[in-house]
Amino acid sequence: MAKGKTLSGEDRILWGKVARTTRALPGRMEELAEFEEPKPEPVPEKVVMPVIREGKSLLEAFGETPVEAPKRSVKIHHPLEKPVKRKLAKGHLAIEARIDLHGMIQSEAHGFLLHFLMRAHDRGLRHVLVITGKGTSLGSDGALKRAVPMWFALAEFRMLISSYEPAARNHGGDGALYVRLSRRGPAP
Repeated sequence: MAKGKTLSGEDRILWGKVARTTRALPGRMEELAEFEEPKPEPVPEKVVMPVIREGKSLLEAFGETPVEAPKRSVKIHHPLEKPVKRKLAKGHLAIEARIDLHGMIQSEAHGFLLHFLMRAHDRGLRHVLVITGKGTSLGSDGALKRAVPMWFALAEFRMLISSYEPAARNHGGDGALYVRLSRRGPAP
């Protein structure tokens, strides 16, 4: 490395991982220790707060009027109940459909998964299996394994899904998800 050049935070983390897998040459342990020690965080500048008179809010002290945030009903996905997960794992409750996303890139998998869940929801299915794969190559957790649960929080997925949970070992374990679809509304 050139003298005077400093490493970014990501490079420092990567170098630390590499350095732990090797032995240092005699007399070079000090340089290795330098990368192991976290750099101190910069101290934020002091902010001068205005004097707040009795009866005034903090926003009013800064000369701003408070605005109410719009109220939205955000659907939160809860984990499957233990008896339901146990029945799915043992085969006492049928997995009505499954999709395998192995080998797909995220943009491709997103579209396939959304289309699959919309069709399954329209057909009135309740329990499906989404296979993402474990993605443990090169020590990573796998892009789809991380991305799919985050997609479930997006608006297009949120109303289709009631809950989800990692699958049992016989259905793919950490590389698959049991998904319970929400019930369809009454027909118009």
